Amino acid sequence: MYYGEIKNCDIANGEGVRVTLFVSGCTNRCPHCFQPQTWDFCYGQPFTAQTEEEILRLLAPGYINGLTLLGGEPFEPVNQRALVPFLRRVRRAYPGKNIWGFSGFTYEQLRAEGSHPHCEVTEEMLSLLDVLVDGRYVEELKDISLRFRGSSNQRLIDLNATRRTGELCLLPERARGSASHP
Repeated sequence: MYYGEIKNCDIANGEGVRVTLFVSGCTNRCPHCFQPQTWDFCYGQPFTAQTEEEILRLLAPGYINGLTLLGGEPFEPVNQRALVPFLRRVRRAYPGKNIWGFSGFTYEQLRAEGSHPHCEVTEEMLSLLDVLVDGRYVEELKDISLRFRGSSNQRLIDLNATRRTGELCLLPERARGSASHP
């Protein structure tokens, strides 16, 4: 897997102060994507053990609320296979921090066996996330008043509540606290 950028102290891609990893590779290729360079699976730098250590170091301060994954597309199967072992490490090292993931695929597409993004580690990857921001960016549905997303079709899914209830649960629009992992 490759990545395009790591942002430290990011406040735009999830609640609180975050470390954000922009992975490379995306087959969705949404028109008007804000990072089209990340569609290329070889854009940026290789995601190595040293990269993992750097992100773990950046996550250490108490004022960092958690990690955000976006891209590119974290749920491309090749990216999922690289991210799941890393996310396990993040959970072990920082059980009190939360993990957000952004995907152009919907939650339903991710869960559908036989669909392009679904692979042998998809369910585990979803289990390691607290919040999923799902759905393609759609220019015609652009709404700059939305929190953490660009178009009104995209959803902020509270995966912890979804797992607890067995029904899809969205984050409240005005939530100020952080979703935390059970």
